[in-house]
Amino acid sequence: MKVLQAMAGAEFGGAEAFFVRLVCALARAGLEQRVLIRENKARAQMLREAGIEPLELPFGGMFDRRTPRAMKHEIKTFQPQIVMTWMNRATRFCPDGDFAQVGRLGGYYDLKYYRTCDHLIGNTQDIVNHIVGQGWDKSRVHYLPNFVSEERAEPVSRRSLYTPDNAALILALGRLHENKGFDVLLRAMARVPNTYLWLAGEGPLRESLEKQAEDLGIKPRVRFLGWREDTPALFAACDLFVCPSRHEPLGNVVLEAWAQGVPVIAADSMGPGTLIDHMDSGVLVPVDDADALARAVRGVIGDYELAEHIARRGREVYEERFTEAQVVQRYLDFFQSVANKQAN
Repeated sequence: MKVLQAMAGAEFGGAEAFFVRLVCALARAGLEQRVLIRENKARAQMLREAGIEPLELPFGGMFDRRTPRAMKHEIKTFQPQIVMTWMNRATRFCPDGDFAQVGRLGGYYDLKYYRTCDHLIGNTQDIVNHIVGQGWDKSRVHYLPNFVSEERAEPVSRRSLYTPDNAALILALGRLHENKGFDVLLRAMARVPNTYLWLAGEGPLRESLEKQAEDLGIKPRVRFLGWREDTPALFAACDLFVCPSRHEPLGNVVLEAWAQGVPVIAADSMGPGTLIDHMDSGVLVPVDDADALARAVRGVIGDYELAEHIARRGREVYEERFTEAQVVQRYLDFFQSVANKQAN
């Protein structure tokens, strides 16, 4: 079986990171793949280190002639049974051909870009329900979850980031964008004294968030780390993970914290609210409520038994549903099923 995967994502992001994880895991499982990506040196290098040679293409605008020609050529020479396109742009560039086209959605996207697809994948059940609700035949829409790495690492030295060893330390990860709600987290931090925050991520709001931290008087307790690849080491150093997102279709970061055995507090947005059982595998707070978030942080930090319980249960949920072996096998079974239908 041959699968061609195409992804024209942003420089950073959760979907982009999962694309790399999945491609590499499928390669380890023995799947024959051809991989097309938007030009990105760092992403290409990660794939090469896993033994995968990607083709980098512009995936540009309406005047981009190279990408459709190259994509058509790769499909013709590789002859895959399945072409899986990630998100809108790569899907729009996919030509017609003698293969099954699978669109992979990680959010509530405009389905006009997916009219040529034979099957769609949603990485949450709610996204699948959304797609079916737009008129898609439910037999052609499939729930395949994400997995995250459970690699462990030595903790990042707190001293290297000017953080006291005896202070409670919160970790937050994500693109510095309005959807992620980091402004709410900063307001909550102002209500939780003697607590430090490591915020790992990059994005358009970095300057305004840094100014907000200064205006709130918490800048000395907040570290803006930029985009980091050493997330296991960051998790190993922290006491608590917080996901304050206003809009989060899945919440890969919640899965990452669970895999690392770290207690989680999250805003009750769509993804985390579906994943987390309140006061069991994590603590949920209302979206955009800095006071409630501050109370939850104080509660978990001040209650060792609660912190230990939600960390343990989160890890158990991860082991039950979101390990690499489980998710990769589901993808392989799905590909085989589609290829069999294509052959018939």
